[in-house]
Amino acid sequence: MEWSLESVREMVAGGMQSIRECEICAFAIGMCVLLLFMWYCYRVGREHGSSPLRGRYLAGPGRIGGVVGGFMSSDCRGRGKGKHGSMLEEQNGFAFCQSSECFRCTSAGESLNQRLYHSLQDYAKRYTWSGMGRVHKGVRDQGRYLNSRPTIQRPEVFFLPDLPSAPFFSREVQRHDVELLEQSFPALLAEFESIYHQPPARSGSSLPPGWKVNSTPRGQWWTYYLVNQGTPLVLNVRRCPRAWRVLGQLRTFIANNVFGNACFSVLTPGALITEHYGPTNVRLRCHLGLRVPPSCELVVGGEPQCWSEGSCLLFDDSFLHRAFHEGGAEDGPRVVFMVDLWHPNVAAAERQALDYIFTPGRLEDKEGK
Repeated sequence: MEWSLESVREMVAGGMQSIRECEICAFAIGMCVLLLFMWYCYRVGREHGSSPLRGRYLAGPGRIGGVVGGFMSSDCRGRGKGKHGSMLEEQNGFAFCQSSECFRCTSAGESLNQRLYHSLQDYAKRYTWSGMGRVHKGVRDQGRYLNSRPTIQRPEVFFLPDLPSAPFFSREVQRHDVELLEQSFPALLAEFESIYHQPPARSGSSLPPGWKVNSTPRGQWWTYYLVNQGTPLVLNVRRCPRAWRVLGQLRTFIANNVFGNACFSVLTPGALITEHYGPTNVRLRCHLGLRVPPSCELVVGGEPQCWSEGSCLLFDDSFLHRAFHEGGAEDGPRVVFMVDLWHPNVAAAERQALDYIFTPGRLEDKEGK
């Protein structure tokens, strides 16, 4: 082959043309990938919503969902009127669910394990198995995990394996949300005062609208839920716009599944909350002290801690825990603002899957099919 300036020019021109064609091809491939990604984001957005709490404030009465010992879900309401007869008990103007079919009113068992696995399979078909190792392991062996846990930590519904566990956690693990709550202390305290000092909801009741009484061996334990088991309580939310705004700004608030709650919690002098376990280890319960008189204490996993006004306390309520207020009547009630946050070691993909599996109503609906 004879080399000449003309032949070199032709080779360079040919190479440049090939590069241009490759660039066009690469650009086309990139656009296709971008369109596929946008379609995927659209699908995820439709399923889960762009914000955990956006649009839920205006939900209708049917969205005010189920709670153990609290507001009855529409699903349980239907069952209570059906073959099971009257499953409801009214206290202080609120319906208390007594249905044996309600997911939150039943203990974990073989039926629940099967429903969990079917929900996980549905999720994987829609999205992916990627990142689901621990969730799959937990769902597959749920019965063994719950039955073999030491008595100090025994979640009643779902245990995610291989999560670091401790009764109390440092505020640094959820620093953004802890600081936001503490900065909102004056607003939350003022909102508590406004709802706590309302006149009773009805004649013969000592409670203002929206409050409910919880079972205690002595004293009184009252709660005012904004979000109960992943479902906003619309009437309560309307009375607490500033607290609702704070919840919407939290990055790790569990807003889309039955493990998520947010409420004002009041313990009267002499009250005792007996030892009990929470439903899961995937969350950390956060208490912001609003009013903390002396002689109040929270004991988690055998470790005692005291609340402090304006400060947050993070703990894993899947550990055995209890709380008490041993002060006198002159001390007044202990008041905290309680929110459920994700455990910091639950990955984003796992959170999305758990939101899907434990969406309010999903597992109950499966049982009724």
